Amino acid sequence: MQERRKQPRKDLMSYSQVFDANGGYLIGYLGDLNTLGAMVISDAEMNAGTELTIRIQLPELDGISDSAIAIPARVAWCQPDISPDFHNIGLEFKALTERQKRIVEAIIERYEFRRQRPGYPTHPNELNIAE
Repeated sequence: MQERRKQPRKDLMSYSQVFDANGGYLIGYLGDLNTLGAMVISDAEMNAGTELTIRIQLPELDGISDSAIAIPARVAWCQPDISPDFHNIGLEFKALTERQKRIVEAIIERYEFRRQRPGYPTHPNELNIAE
């Protein structure tokens, strides 16, 4: 699939629950996130083009007392996960308020899975051993 994102998504260490705000049922778990959309890991398929309001259960965030945020979204795509029992659902946010944007940014800042190279040797060839 060709990458068309305007912002890179950030993989998260906290898999927050994502619900259909109107139906109240669990859609799945937040896999990645940016201020334009999210990827949800689900055990059910969703049709591209479906419009819904999602409710994301918020992890603990400094200075934010909300327990959830509701965001209007559209299913951009749905594809099988590497695990055959699950699907990955790409959601495009239709509109974020400034407050919601700050909350999403706080989630990313606090729970982004960082893949930066550590400041220590990770392979024996990188060790400076005097002979």
